[in-house]
Amino acid sequence: MTQVSKSTPVKQESNLFSILVIPVCLVVSYVIYKYVFGASGNFIGENPENNPKVGNYFGVIYKGGIVVPFLMTQFLIVIVFVIERLLTIGKAKGSGNVDEFIKTVKHALDAGDVSKALAACDKQKGSVANVVKATLKKYQEMETDTTLAKDQKILAIQKEVEEATSLELPMLEKNLVFLATLASVATLVGLLGTVLGMIKAFAALAIAGNPDATALATGISEALINTALGIGTSAVAIVMYNYFTTKIDSLTYRIDEAGVSIAHTFAAKHR
Repeated sequence: MTQVSKSTPVKQESNLFSILVIPVCLVVSYVIYKYVFGASGNFIGENPENNPKVGNYFGVIYKGGIVVPFLMTQFLIVIVFVIERLLTIGKAKGSGNVDEFIKTVKHALDAGDVSKALAACDKQKGSVANVVKATLKKYQEMETDTTLAKDQKILAIQKEVEEATSLELPMLEKNLVFLATLASVATLVGLLGTVLGMIKAFAALAIAGNPDATALATGISEALINTALGIGTSAVAIVMYNYFTTKIDSLTYRIDEAGVSIAHTFAAKHR
């Protein structure tokens, strides 16, 4: 019960963070789009209605159209959650090398020194250490329990590993859904912006009546800005999503390894 009461405020704070990220990024993106990329100094005649100055990419991005702020929002969301996941997963690993920590716990248990193993957990911290610590406490409890059979005690230890892991994994995987979603959506939104830009460019050309290769090339260039932003956002989201899932799988493997080792040690000492 104590663990639930302590984790609830953290969970609520994390949910609030996830909810606020989207509107904040949208506002920031619009401000940058309107007042940085859309600054009058980026355009011929100091007028945002005119074409961008030669070589001025801020003006080119601004001319990408109304979809650009939404693409920028998606990119900022990806960056924010990448940083947040880096910090969270880094904290989950603890303060030391995970492999060395697992070895220390194994050696302590082999020597029959559960207190040393618990001290190593307190020193290591992080998700792996939290699971191992909960399992070690169950280990101590089973050593003094005289009502259960050996097989039941081993199952109790294994169950404790599963329950402790189920409490830690959701926090590690949280917000990855944003990266997974934006990996697909960003490209589609970029293509939408490009299609709208192409429609606008050809419509303007049709109204003008006379073929203007320069104006058409400029319109197509501005439209393709959306595709570039969408593909760039998608690429970052895909790479980082795969990176984080690999890290989480690695931590899960370490947790499973530690749980199996503790259960085997208990079985070996109580033949």
